[in-house]
Amino acid sequence: MATDKVKFKELVDRSLRKHFAFIRKLVERGTYFFDYGNSFMKAVFDAGVKEIAKNGKDTSEGFVFPSYVEDIMGPMLFDYGYGPFRWCCLSGKSEDLHKTDAAAMSIIDPNRRGQDRDNYIWIRDAEKNDLVVGTKCRILYQDAFGRRDIALKFNEMVRNGEIGPVMLGRDHHDTGGTDSPYRETSNIYDGSNITADMAVQCYAGNAARGMSLVALHNGGGVGIGKAINGGFGLVLDGSRRVDEVIRSSVVWDTMIGVARRSWARLDHAMETVREYNRNTNDWITLPYCASDELVEKFF
Repeated sequence: MATDKVKFKELVDRSLRKHFAFIRKLVERGTYFFDYGNSFMKAVFDAGVKEIAKNGKDTSEGFVFPSYVEDIMGPMLFDYGYGPFRWCCLSGKSEDLHKTDAAAMSIIDPNRRGQDRDNYIWIRDAEKNDLVVGTKCRILYQDAFGRRDIALKFNEMVRNGEIGPVMLGRDHHDTGGTDSPYRETSNIYDGSNITADMAVQCYAGNAARGMSLVALHNGGGVGIGKAINGGFGLVLDGSRRVDEVIRSSVVWDTMIGVARRSWARLDHAMETVREYNRNTNDWITLPYCASDELVEKFF
């Protein structure tokens, strides 16, 4: 690579073409293949393999193999608002982390959905499985209201002197914070998967709602130029002010992604939005399509 970049690229492209040929053989034999979303299929296309594109000519309609967001993460988790919600106990004390584990577990109803059952078991067994390395932090997949209620519980615990301050955050690989046409928004088929509007609105909304830290940055998992991320951090200091920030911003941070997925007419996201509209004073528009007969009637 240092002495002959052109030759190096030729060898990489040859390797990618060979990789595709092997994957295709395995798929023909019954293997389920999916792309993690790190632009492998785009790299194969750029290496000259046009048949990896659904339409055989460009990437506008996606690829012949799914991104795992399309087949797994999207319909099972992101459409419902579940994503990697995080917190760090700023005291650095193990006992504070254990108390937050118990508090988070008390919020989750394991009988609500299979996803909730999985998350309940995860946080129940977190200490036993020794999941912490270094800082006293935890990751727990939760939906919008789960995140809100856990955050409010933590802030109340800080206010009561049960634990020290806590810092909230989330991964970029989440429901609402990232635009990436090959991963997080790979199954947003309304044409907006190639824009950065969701991440930018998420970032701006979090800033307006009072988050402690907001970030808008490029890259993250799929490479520079292939993703825009709107991140946040919120310090729980026990104040009533932070209670209001939690109520205003944490649900926004998640539901902006569910709304976007609903507007792309993904069934589970539309289901989640309908539930949200029934149970809140907010309203997210739903992408109902008028029947052809109704349209004809007015023309």
